[in-house]
Amino acid sequence: MKTRDIPAEAAPAAPKKPTILRRLLSHHELATLLLLLNAPIQAFAKPEIPMLQEAGLVETVASDAGVPQIRLTPEGNAVLRGLGIR
Repeated sequence: MKTRDIPAEAAPAAPKKPTILRRLLSHHELATLLLLLNAPIQAFAKPEIPMLQEAGLVETVASDAGVPQIRLTPEGNAVLRGLGIR
């Protein structure tokens, strides 16, 4: 018996590589990333923090005083580099 060749268009497509951003950032979110460029800020000091965390652009870290702070992730830095800022 011969095996049947499957045409290329019938074969399942390879999954697309995930991208950093699935949506455009608001001007408030961009401003928050710029604020974090120079120093971490206290956790949840800005309402945009949860959305940026969900996008993987910022992360929560513990400070020496035990107060959680927010800082940029490598992906957040990549967004700023893409804008020519860093």
